[in-house]
Amino acid sequence: MNNKKLKQIQTSTGSVLINTILWIFSFSCVFPIFWMIYSSLKSQKEFALNTVSLPTVLHFENFKIAIEEGNLGVYFVNSLINTFVSVSIAIVFAFFIGYCLSRFTFRGRNLLYYFFLAGMLIPIYALLIPIFLEFKTLGLINKRSSLIVPYIAFAMPVGVFLIESFVKGIPIDMEEAACIDGSSFLRTTFSIIMPMCQPVLATTAILSFLGTWNEFPLALVLVRSTRLKTIPIGLTNFIGTYTVDYPLMFAAMVISTLPVIIVYLIFFNKIMEGMVSGAVKG
Repeated sequence: MNNKKLKQIQTSTGSVLINTILWIFSFSCVFPIFWMIYSSLKSQKEFALNTVSLPTVLHFENFKIAIEEGNLGVYFVNSLINTFVSVSIAIVFAFFIGYCLSRFTFRGRNLLYYFFLAGMLIPIYALLIPIFLEFKTLGLINKRSSLIVPYIAFAMPVGVFLIESFVKGIPIDMEEAACIDGSSFLRTTFSIIMPMCQPVLATTAILSFLGTWNEFPLALVLVRSTRLKTIPIGLTNFIGTYTVDYPLMFAAMVISTLPVIIVYLIFFNKIMEGMVSGAVKG
């Protein structure tokens, strides 16, 4: 066997091995979602007998029971309000801060940049107790703003980082030309720069949406009233002291996960485009 054929066999074998490993990893990521969906259609007895098998009878009533008994309607609306308000405000602030950091040089610019960068590195659990004590002192516990304010704060660092990197890649000559033509600063920002930043703004919005919608520790600590609790907290209603109704809990998880999956699938290309554009242009 000559060297050329040997290299072809080695290349083919290596390709098959790599593809097999990738398929295994892909399956391990996708299977839990399908398992959650078809497990939500089982009865409690059927799930206890075999947790992996497909359901013999589809129990769609699990979703109705989960919504009624778990009060998911209220939790869903609360999560929707918190996510929409916090993401909208975070994007606006992140855009202007990211733009200023990329276009202007001023005293403390690097300090401010690293301040936001540190916000991406510090885990939320490290700040949980300080935030609770601060909000308790200010009387902000168990209010609508109790979650919106920290959600905005935690969503901004990623947005500032991505937008600052993206705006750096936009030629400043475009703004100078607009200024010569008589365009004001605000008009140039909103009419020229912001439309060009759509990919990174979409990326920021989606990443903020995913993080805010799924947030658990702050919602657990800062909110006590049932009327203000969010979807992640509502899932704990299906966990009893000694037993767990897994089919109902899976039904609730499907309901809570569905918006995230839909948004991610629709805007997946935008996420990749914004991340890659920001990295390349930065």
